[in-house]
Amino acid sequence: MVSFLKEMLILEWYEDRIASAISGTNPMVMAEMSGGFAVFGDVQFLPGYSVLLPKRNVASLNDLTLPERTSFLIDMSILGDAVLQACQIERVNYDILGNTDNFLHAHVFPRYSTETPERLKKPVWLYSPDYWTDPKYQYKLGEKNELRDKITAYLNSHK
Repeated sequence: MVSFLKEMLILEWYEDRIASAISGTNPMVMAEMSGGFAVFGDVQFLPGYSVLLPKRNVASLNDLTLPERTSFLIDMSILGDAVLQACQIERVNYDILGNTDNFLHAHVFPRYSTETPERLKKPVWLYSPDYWTDPKYQYKLGEKNELRDKITAYLNSHK
């Protein structure tokens, strides 16, 4: 019974990431920021991959007020600063799409010099679909993750 209830909680936060971040039940949240919630990415084939969720559930950036947009985009850049510092990388890629998941969220991808030069020239989305589904790249809840801790510490010290 406990296992079933635990599964229900996981499905609940996963099915509505923004509402669960707002309610404090999204276990992927690293920090609440002024314009959103910084969350650790479900997949970590690019270690440190993170996402920014808004403070209210909207379909796109254009659905936010101008002050909300400003706050969200500044927070996205601060999350990028945190990923840069924690991962010791050269650059970050930012992406706001909304093509698959119909809710505003900003992807913050670390890009590593260990990626092939051909791969570095292309968007992360062109990685093989296997990278997005392979269990070895899935972040395991509750598992200690040094990069997550570093990103969280940076965000908490820059509020």
